[in-house]
Amino acid sequence: MRPALHAEWTKIRTVASPLWLLLGTVVATVALSAGATSMVRCTSTGCGGDMTKLSLIGVQLGQALVVILGVLVIAGEYSTGMIRTTLAVMPRRATVLAAKAVTLAGVVAAAGTIAVLGSLLAGRLLLPGHAFTTARGHPALSLADGPTLRAALGSVLYLALIALLSLGVATAVRDSATSIGIVLGLLYLVPVLSQMIGDPRWQRLLQQIGPMSAGLAIQATTDLHSLPIGPWAGLGVTAGWAAAALLAGGLLLRGRDA
Repeated sequence: MRPALHAEWTKIRTVASPLWLLLGTVVATVALSAGATSMVRCTSTGCGGDMTKLSLIGVQLGQALVVILGVLVIAGEYSTGMIRTTLAVMPRRATVLAAKAVTLAGVVAAAGTIAVLGSLLAGRLLLPGHAFTTARGHPALSLADGPTLRAALGSVLYLALIALLSLGVATAVRDSATSIGIVLGLLYLVPVLSQMIGDPRWQRLLQQIGPMSAGLAIQATTDLHSLPIGPWAGLGVTAGWAAAALLAGGLLLRGRDA
């Protein structure tokens, strides 16, 4: 396992595209979060809303770049034929996929931590200037607050799980464009479909099983009783999607020629 991890780490750090995608994830996440918090206002009629979740809204955009990275980690090797060399050097295909998963999750978690902390810092600095103050029931965002810490940690884990979901789909499909389309469709189309359905029960069900709508419940810090699914249970749904994708990809990787 150690040589496989070293090989995957070497691939990621010596190719330009993963670095740019990771930097793009940080920039996109923080930029959208800062933009959202800069536009919200606390008026005399009230200051409702979940400010922690609002401050982390950039994760919804940053995850798109994580998807691309997760797909390219293996689909890029199929497109260039490099996968044959990889499997010739390391014939144990399960070990190759496991090394890719560990390395990918590690770098995405590192970038995700920076992105999440930057988003919360933006919210902490911008919201008080828009009258979101302790006197109005909105203390400054802080990781010392249990729900905020849970939302921050959960957001980092969510990004890592999305990367693993993308890796699993790309391992099964082998094509970059198709894999990216499938994962982005799962993330962004399911919430849209849930809003188009008139039946509240089906709407709630889609929100409970969608990898994004369920997973991002981890960011909620207020009115948890009104959520379609609990924060940790929702993140568990996303983990289930990632595990299923990796299992399917791993089985197909073992059973097919390179």
